[in-house]
Amino acid sequence: MHELPVTEEIVRIATEHAGSKRITAIYLVVGELTSFIDDAIQFYFDLIAPGTSAEGATLHFRRVAVRFRCRNCATEFTPVNHEWHCPTCGALGGEVIAGKEFFVESIGVDV
Repeated sequence: MHELPVTEEIVRIATEHAGSKRITAIYLVVGELTSFIDDAIQFYFDLIAPGTSAEGATLHFRRVAVRFRCRNCATEFTPVNHEWHCPTCGALGGEVIAGKEFFVESIGVDV
């Protein structure tokens, strides 16, 4: 259900930046660690967008994989099969350097 306020904000941002132009597409960047579900965002978008300049627009999702930087040896790595140990030194986890993103990357509008 936390996708509802997020989707409302997506529509607000897109319509604000589109001005009086009709929005044809909204491009989103979503990190794997956000827990946002594409289908849930699409569901709420289909409820919220009618009556706005985003009505009929297509949502495009670009997923960003989780990446860590090891705090011991600075190796950057993507966990495989939920294995969160550094492949170089074996330390657990590290600093998250990718995978928490969530933003409107761009919008398409009629010209």
